[in-house]
Amino acid sequence: MVCLETSFIIDLLRGKAAVKNIKEEIDRTEIRLTIAAPSVMELWVGALISGQSEKEKSKINELLHSLEILDLDEQSAKEAGEIEAELIKKGLPIEAEDIMIAAIARINNEKIITRDEHFARISNLKLLKY
Repeated sequence: MVCLETSFIIDLLRGKAAVKNIKEEIDRTEIRLTIAAPSVMELWVGALISGQSEKEKSKINELLHSLEILDLDEQSAKEAGEIEAELIKKGLPIEAEDIMIAAIARINNEKIITRDEHFARISNLKLLKY
């Protein structure tokens, strides 16, 4: 089970060949593909501030129909609080959205595919880096 993080989806929507190849491999090997709800928010904001918001929203909606959306529920919100407290104590804070994405993935036993280095700061998070 793989959770597609925002950076991966952005690269996929932009048509980056290497990411398309990774996505095709994931499609062949994984039972389900997911996205965390905070990633949906990040994508939507990006679409709305782009010069072509209707086109971008349409591309996002099309992709979302092929993914299972994982919500930020009470359990994952508490997990996010634990992750953020741990990172603050280490002096290594990251954005709240990425903390929520990581918490949702950990609670759902998902691997996150991302190009963002800061996810490696989070303990017990399964990562697929590209």
